[in-house]
Amino acid sequence: MTDSSIEALNQKLDRLIEAVSRLAPPPVPQTDLREADCFVWQADPGYLEPVHRVNRVDIGLIRGVDRVRDILVDNTERFAAGYPANNVLLWGARGMGKSSLVKAVHAEINAKARSDLPLKLIEIHREDIDTLPKLMGLLKAAPFRFILFCDDLSFDHDDTSYKSLKAALEGGVEGRPANVIFYAPSNRRHLLPRDMIDNERSTAINPSEAVEEKVSLSDRFGLWLGFHKCSQDEYLDMIDGYVRHHGLTIDPDTLRAEALEWATTRGSRSGRVAWQFTQDLAGRLGKPLKD
Repeated sequence: MTDSSIEALNQKLDRLIEAVSRLAPPPVPQTDLREADCFVWQADPGYLEPVHRVNRVDIGLIRGVDRVRDILVDNTERFAAGYPANNVLLWGARGMGKSSLVKAVHAEINAKARSDLPLKLIEIHREDIDTLPKLMGLLKAAPFRFILFCDDLSFDHDDTSYKSLKAALEGGVEGRPANVIFYAPSNRRHLLPRDMIDNERSTAINPSEAVEEKVSLSDRFGLWLGFHKCSQDEYLDMIDGYVRHHGLTIDPDTLRAEALEWATTRGSRSGRVAWQFTQDLAGRLGKPLKD
């Protein structure tokens, strides 16, 4: 072969290698579970991304939910210690600390647990629920115990992925691994739209069985913890806790008046509204908020 033909062949080989490399999927990063206590499940390509700075508040700042807080702490403590515990559905009013409580309880348990095998919190996005079996398969052989956490879990019309969740939680061939538990904050008690359940009742040959198919998803959660709208006193108590924690100085009467006006303009009282007011107050006072 001449030099020119060899050069032409090399160029063709280079282009072929480049084309093949574009088709080949990138290697899946390897996860070191000791790198962090919190992770986010990246379903494609199937990787646990460590989260070193978690967005959460101290458990002492979550007010107005004392009963459900104590139940969740007890359930999580038993699970972390290796004893049986239940999947938990945290349902109810928006902004009342459902997701915040899960993250705060996780931090509280780890502060008291064995440092060599801390409890891990893994967030899975709603759109990745279908990959739960794959995730559980990765976790079941690990030496750690895991809380799987799906924020604002609910299902819309024509969404069949709830069946994957049912099978993954209980009832599948493999079942839920002993070192995995599932915590799901949701605004819906039954996770599905009420009119979706009503439609099943009206069109099914056996209406009661159709409704049971939909409602039985929430039955996979052994604990249902309800969060309800807070009273004015509870709302003000939340703000007082934030103000004290972050060292904000303001006249108590002024604080009360401004907090109530803020809630009125928002049309609601909740932990989220209390926190948003606190952020606004700190900004107006020129004070940073503690991490």
